[in-house]
Amino acid sequence: MAEEPTGLWLIGARGSVATTAISGLLAMRAGLAAPTGCVTERPELAGAPLPGWDDLVVGGHDVVDTALVKRAEQLADSGVLPHRLLGPIEAGLRSADDEIREGYHPVTHRGSQAEAARRLGADIADFRERNGLARVVVVNVSSTEPPVPAAPEHADLALLEEALADPARSVLPPSSVAAYAALRAGCPFVDFTPSTGVALPALDELARRERLPYAGRDGKTGETLLRTVLAPMFTARALRVRSWAGTNLLGGGDGATLEDPAHADSKIVSKARGLAALLGDDVTAPLHIDNVPDLGEQKTAWDHVSFEGFLGARMSLQLTWTGLDSSLAAPLVLDLTRLVAAAHATGQVGALGALAFFFKDPLGSDEHRFAEQTRELYRWAGELG
Repeated sequence: MAEEPTGLWLIGARGSVATTAISGLLAMRAGLAAPTGCVTERPELAGAPLPGWDDLVVGGHDVVDTALVKRAEQLADSGVLPHRLLGPIEAGLRSADDEIREGYHPVTHRGSQAEAARRLGADIADFRERNGLARVVVVNVSSTEPPVPAAPEHADLALLEEALADPARSVLPPSSVAAYAALRAGCPFVDFTPSTGVALPALDELARRERLPYAGRDGKTGETLLRTVLAPMFTARALRVRSWAGTNLLGGGDGATLEDPAHADSKIVSKARGLAALLGDDVTAPLHIDNVPDLGEQKTAWDHVSFEGFLGARMSLQLTWTGLDSSLAAPLVLDLTRLVAAAHATGQVGALGALAFFFKDPLGSDEHRFAEQTRELYRWAGELG
């Protein structure tokens, strides 16, 4: 399957992460950029039967209509994209823009969620057929949603589909409508956000019925990446972590979205779950997320770790991570597309726990230690062929 044409369908296709991923893909194809940050280019994954960069065809859904060329210009001004790339990739961006369709928005949609899902699924199927694609991997990189209260329909596919057909009900958040539509269209799904997405028992039931793999959730790009490396160090050295406090400062679209406490809750819960798994629930771990518009696409995370050593000696570690989140996330989106496409081609079904390496709150795995996740990824990829 390594040379089969493969679709990458992005939910939130005109956002910062999607635009960066598309721009990077075009630049690598043209020989204008190296695949820095792309894990699938590591020698440990060289034997995996992955689609090549030239095999990927991009489309997507979005609820905004800002052209990709304009978004790329904005990202260049923010330091995410080199200005020198804009001219050479412009035609490719316009071509990708032609493949973006109107997404689902619960405020503007009229009719049932089942009708919305049918429209979304038809868009993906049409994209697959027109481009002669062997498969399409749908990746959610849209804005973070608030947590969704549990409902009986979330645990049973028959009940869910009955509720989806009722125009008076909105039983699923937009991310889960997208996941449902993708699975019904026969496409594997990746949730790069902390939103509910595919993480419902009813959608797992659907994925298994349709014999589809899925992966998620919440891409691990910065502060949490450091935590999954450092927390096992304290445990291995028998040092007691007393507290681990964090502050995130960010601007751009993410900053504006996460300024709303309801939306921020999804991100905070996702980050906290991993730390609790690594160190236990008795560690005090407050986390704050602040919108600082002046930072634009840049994100700064500051952590203060208080720990106890021999004879009760009190010590601390402080660290600061400053990065461009879209630049860190975009290559992982491309990696996940290639890996999930290979999983689909080899008949894997359900949550791909071996891809926990990429996520803060991994589906199908309870492993949060980064070194162990890395070993598992290499082992799994080595068996794909």
